Amino acid sequence: MTALHVAVVGVGPRGLSVLQKIAELAGRLPDGHTLDVHLIDPGDGGQGAHSARQPAHLLTNTVASQVSMFAEGSGPSFTEWAAAAGYRAFDSTYHPTGDDSGAPVDEHAYLPRRLLGSYLSWVFDRTLGSLPDGVRVVQHRDRAVDVAPVVGDRYAVRLAGGFTVVVDYLFLTTGHCERVPTGEDRAHAEFAREHADRNPHLAYFPTPYPVELLQRIAPGSTVAVQGFGLTAHDVISELTAGRGGTFHGIGPDTEYRPSGREPRILLFSRQCLPFSARGVNQKGVTGGHRAHFFTPEAVRALRRLRPDGKLDFVEDVLPLLVKEMGYAYRVAWEGRSVPPEGYELSPDERRIVERLLHPLDGAEFTDQAAFRRFFTDHVAEDLAQAELGNLTSPVKAATDVIRDTRAALREAVEFGGLTPASHHVFNTVYVPLMNRVSFGPPRHRNHQLLALMRAGVVDLAGGPGGRLVPDREQGRYTIRTDYPGGTEVRHADALVIARLDAFHPERDRSPLTAALLARGLVRPYRNGDCVPGGIDIDETGRPFTVRGTPLRGVWAVGYLVEGPRFYTHALPRHGIASQFVRDADAAVRDMVADARHRPRTAGADALTHPYDSAREAEHAGADRTTVSVP
Repeated sequence: MTALHVAVVGVGPRGLSVLQKIAELAGRLPDGHTLDVHLIDPGDGGQGAHSARQPAHLLTNTVASQVSMFAEGSGPSFTEWAAAAGYRAFDSTYHPTGDDSGAPVDEHAYLPRRLLGSYLSWVFDRTLGSLPDGVRVVQHRDRAVDVAPVVGDRYAVRLAGGFTVVVDYLFLTTGHCERVPTGEDRAHAEFAREHADRNPHLAYFPTPYPVELLQRIAPGSTVAVQGFGLTAHDVISELTAGRGGTFHGIGPDTEYRPSGREPRILLFSRQCLPFSARGVNQKGVTGGHRAHFFTPEAVRALRRLRPDGKLDFVEDVLPLLVKEMGYAYRVAWEGRSVPPEGYELSPDERRIVERLLHPLDGAEFTDQAAFRRFFTDHVAEDLAQAELGNLTSPVKAATDVIRDTRAALREAVEFGGLTPASHHVFNTVYVPLMNRVSFGPPRHRNHQLLALMRAGVVDLAGGPGGRLVPDREQGRYTIRTDYPGGTEVRHADALVIARLDAFHPERDRSPLTAALLARGLVRPYRNGDCVPGGIDIDETGRPFTVRGTPLRGVWAVGYLVEGPRFYTHALPRHGIASQFVRDADAAVRDMVADARHRPRTAGADALTHPYDSAREAEHAGADRTTVSVP
């Protein structure tokens, strides 16, 4: 028998998807081959960023019934699992009672993220139990810090604890990153250190995760939160519900009752625009807008008209998206099916869509009070549309098109599909814009935001164009916004940067990423002079080395390749073909095909420290569990 050794580095949802595909496809390995699969992750299998230990008030931002690690239907969705596991709803909390107390888990519910972590670990355990004969799994509760090529196209994966695993195949599925401190980070942190003697509450948080870090923010102090997106909602929730405050009532009648332990929260960003709430889902678990104009086929047809095959997003792609949004708007507005043949975007529909995308165009605010009125009216009007539903509301039908046409967006963007200049515009202007109008929070989060503003716990630090500057005299952070009526100045003791970092390998603080770059095993993805992020890969997921050749026996999937690919962080949807699943499938099939060409002595060269179960057990430590599947 020939034993092949595989390492999966990072066993969150992406690593779990690779393990699922190994379980499914291992039977296609050549006769006489077995697999030892090394799972390398310090956390619980499958969970990744969705720790089952995080606070219950942090919620998923997708309707739970649409989330599944079994997109093809071979297992339960998140909601189906929760119901089968005995979970019942008690107001906004969920407990596994196993009886009929409380209420059933609703298919429209946004369940706690910790519950998603439990679901992912259940899928992980089920996958281990489904592995065929000849596949053995070893869990390393540690981090990989280096990968070095060794004899025979193999790789030595060094762990933080000192142990080295030598493998024939390697899957990189490490998920989200944490940036190396920027000049701005260092300036903010240095300001907080140097002026702590003037202000005992002064603090800087370059990331809010894990949210337990925010417990350092003193009750009664003022915290400035940079961002209005999903991460900002996590921060707000941790500093309010996480401090013992409670929400009462529903919808516009939502009321917040403070605990007295909250800080005062000031929100700001470059545009100071709120993220739009998700509409009530009227499309069912698997439903979506059926595109007529903005389709992968239409994008490919456009590409054939370009000598170099590259598109301009604003000139070529955006008109198709706007037309699709206008069509969805008209269907909802008229409340009937509209024949797509002959449909043309009317001037009114064009203005409406442009207003949805750019609500600040033409707007003027004399002072902060005027902008605050605009902000709260904007949130309230959006919530009224969201309550109508994503088929009934013309607004939500139109903005939902962006979510439902991600396949066309991928066709336009991935693997250098845009010109370099246009790719830069797409990433810096249109990705944030699309996230704001189509990938926002559940409705109740924005109802809570308005309730917190009414309660005086949350306010806006400024308006569009606000500037963050340090006030060295007071030892506080200051946000200044210029209006025709004067300059608004607000002060804060703590500053939280509420955003997730884009993955740029050269800016990632992971020792593993640094080692891969230093060895030339991977390179940052580039589209001409545009460097959108991610590592460079071919379409099966093999990283390109610094010399431009695909790296044999290595695959990268997920957020690591957000750059050559687009929108890699979404979990699979129940019953819908998923790029998430396709990526794992392509990589594992490539591994199986490569195994047919491996010499039968693979894994037997003593010079490369072949796998030795006794030696591994000696170095495993108390935190490592070895699981053998007969």
